[in-house]
Amino acid sequence: NSSLSLSKETFALFAGFRALGLFSTDVAHVLRFSALKRRFFVTTCVGKSFHTYDVSNSLPQDICCMAADGRLVFAAYGNVFSAFARNKEVVHTYKGHKAEIRLLQPFGDHVISVDTDSVLIIWHIYSEEEYLQLTFDKSVFKISAILHPSTYLNKILLGSEQGTLQLWNIKSNKLLYTFQGWKFGVTALQQAPAVDVVAVGLTSGQVIIHNIKFDETLMKFRQDWGPITSISFRTDGHPIMAAGSPCGHIGLWDLEDKKLINQMRNAHSTAIAGLTFLHREPLLVTNGADNALRIWIFDGPTGEGRLLRFRMGHSAPLTKIRYYGQNGQQILSASQDGTLQSFSTIHEKFNKSLGHGLINKKKVKRKGLQNAMSVRLPPITKFAAEEARESDWDSIIACHQGKLSCSTWNYQRSTIGAYFLKPKELKKDDITAVDITSCGNFAVIGLSSGTVDVYNMQSGIHRGSFGEDQAHKGSVRGVAVDGLNQLIITAGSEGLLKFWNFKNKILIHSMSLSSSPNMMLLHRDSGILGLALDDFSICVLDIETRKIVREFSGHQGQINDLAFSPDGRWLISASMDCSVRTWDLPSGCLIDSFLVDSAPLNVTMSPTGDFLATSHVDHLGIYLWSNISLYSVVSLRPLPTDYVPLVVMLPGTCQNEEETIEPSDEMIEYDSPEQLNEQLVTLSLLPESRWKNLLNLDVIKKKNKPKEPPKVPKSAPFFIPTVPGLVPRYAVPEQNNDPHQVKTKLKHSMFYIYNKAALNLLKELGPSGIETELRSLSPDCGGSVDIMQSFLKMIGIMLDKKRDFELAQAYLALFLKLHLKMLPSEPVLLEEITKLSSQVEENWIHLQSLFNQSMCILNYIKSALL
Repeated sequence: NSSLSLSKETFALFAGFRALGLFSTDVAHVLRFSALKRRFFVTTCVGKSFHTYDVSNSLPQDICCMAADGRLVFAAYGNVFSAFARNKEVVHTYKGHKAEIRLLQPFGDHVISVDTDSVLIIWHIYSEEEYLQLTFDKSVFKISAILHPSTYLNKILLGSEQGTLQLWNIKSNKLLYTFQGWKFGVTALQQAPAVDVVAVGLTSGQVIIHNIKFDETLMKFRQDWGPITSISFRTDGHPIMAAGSPCGHIGLWDLEDKKLINQMRNAHSTAIAGLTFLHREPLLVTNGADNALRIWIFDGPTGEGRLLRFRMGHSAPLTKIRYYGQNGQQILSASQDGTLQSFSTIHEKFNKSLGHGLINKKKVKRKGLQNAMSVRLPPITKFAAEEARESDWDSIIACHQGKLSCSTWNYQRSTIGAYFLKPKELKKDDITAVDITSCGNFAVIGLSSGTVDVYNMQSGIHRGSFGEDQAHKGSVRGVAVDGLNQLIITAGSEGLLKFWNFKNKILIHSMSLSSSPNMMLLHRDSGILGLALDDFSICVLDIETRKIVREFSGHQGQINDLAFSPDGRWLISASMDCSVRTWDLPSGCLIDSFLVDSAPLNVTMSPTGDFLATSHVDHLGIYLWSNISLYSVVSLRPLPTDYVPLVVMLPGTCQNEEETIEPSDEMIEYDSPEQLNEQLVTLSLLPESRWKNLLNLDVIKKKNKPKEPPKVPKSAPFFIPTVPGLVPRYAVPEQNNDPHQVKTKLKHSMFYIYNKAALNLLKELGPSGIETELRSLSPDCGGSVDIMQSFLKMIGIMLDKKRDFELAQAYLALFLKLHLKMLPSEPVLLEEITKLSSQVEENWIHLQSLFNQSMCILNYIKSALL
């Protein structure tokens, strides 16, 4: 139990927030019309949630199919499906299937669900009860499509993988008719605008327009792109049918002329999961497994649709992510699909795509878009960005897989830049490392041959190389330039780290590492360099002293990426062992670690420190983790060596409202005791103004003396007298029969013991009040020698306990200033002063030895670093 509680407490630095860049999967979208808002809503699946351009709550598993009516959205996951109201709240859950649900069909006040075992269940939506259950033999009739034909009361049409179709009356539980089919499996069923007419999509690529009332085929169409994935009809007066294919093409058919009138090639890069024409509008909504949702408008003379709006993410796993700019609102991401995109952490409307890299844009424009695929650049593997001069020239440099040239990109124009930075000697090398200076003027490129080149970002001109022939004998694993363009650091696979003068390209220093470096990252503000080595360890160097200041170990796999916190205090590492670890650089300890089910490839932290962003193997999204230490008390204690991190689920597209972070016992605010160690001196919490100026009160009074006497107002307002002091309090009238008798509050306490009440009274008074109280202790002012002796004993007890040390020194100094002349004439007071003198000297000798020891250690550390 103790180990489990420790794990819960220590995972407290980052919490899953939400995912970016996810818009669609291979589940077909659903379209519904809201009569209340008089608007259409498109709903797409994104893993465990769905988007209606608002976001639903997360489900326990990935969504496998969806459906919608005018009120609810139905989403199936595993053998269960749920109904959502207002696109967010789960209002009904339906359990009863034993196999995974594949089809859903709303039917008035009922909903029909079909699983992979061809078990069909009809549910009452609001009572969640089964109305009817039908079981089909999978070997004879495996249900693959379902449709409720319009004007057919209580009837549903079922299509099978064997090719036959059945029409059922679900109220009477009777099979009305069996259609023999066309010897190919049914993949899609869609109601045509005409009554009794249904479009049937087949695995052969045929679309059959069939009259189910008379069992007659009206027309047939065929496409050569594989099985029909989805079908839709225009209802705005044009007799057009659209059919989707597995390769991302859409065919448009004229139902009057019975011919193919247009092709929308590469509408998606993957199979068309769903396509739907909006009712009585020339708009077509499509989605696919390429993580894209698109709306096409048919307003041209040729009848071809043009792209009107879209929401698009990456269609292949990510290769690199980095925050862009200093506001922490944009994340640049490169993917294996060859695109470079920017995702906003604020709202999706600020997302933008920089597109595919093209080898020759002018040639593509001249010869047309059909040649664009052949001239696209390979996927981006690494990139570097700097926004300092983004309004003047290109601000991003990227290297591509297997290509010996770096492309530049312009963030403001959202397109590929003007130059390709190529080395002079073309060899069969790869670019392995890139960096841009903080001023945005120069790009540094490292090659697998060991060469490191510098280019001008404005002109693309080569500005020199480091080393005579090459900077390293092995492959360059990392390059970094400091914030002032004075120093450049390069790391080679032979295990050498080299420091070069940026201006004259001269080698300044070279040092060997314990293992070959895998990657390198520099925090320019602090001059701290992080190195991930091939032996799964991490080295941290100070580029000023060029010495290793920290070494971390603990990862069990290759370290894929590193990230610094904005203040340079934390170093965050992501490894193939599926862990994300946070190292505290000042203490040199591991302070946070958690596991994910998919290995993290990239990690980057916001310049504002609010979010940590990660990307993972075989995932298309960017996952944000909120920094809890910004808004909650977090105990950053070092983790034990045998600590086993928790496995954490990746965040979804919305924040889980049910997940609350309970503060552990270690997070409770720490209350310091009054004294930590009796051997040390403890100071009071009073400000310096209460005790520091006690010896200079006469000077302060002279400076504050008014030049003119205060004028009495004509009619003084009524007021309640207050007690002099820093804390305002009302004065209580005292009955004093003898006006010549001087009474002070300190004299009543008599100081026979260490009276806390007397000390607290002095703490509340200001400098003038303290002086008045101490002056009145003498016999001339109404006090006595015994009271003065008690006061000195109180100071002695304070020095002995080493509590309120500065107050004891200040009060004693003021006492000596006021009563020094009468002390030699009183043997009792002289004896107390002698004891205090030796006590003060002993305390100061002890403090001086501690100070000398601390100064010695600091001087030693400084000399060691220099």
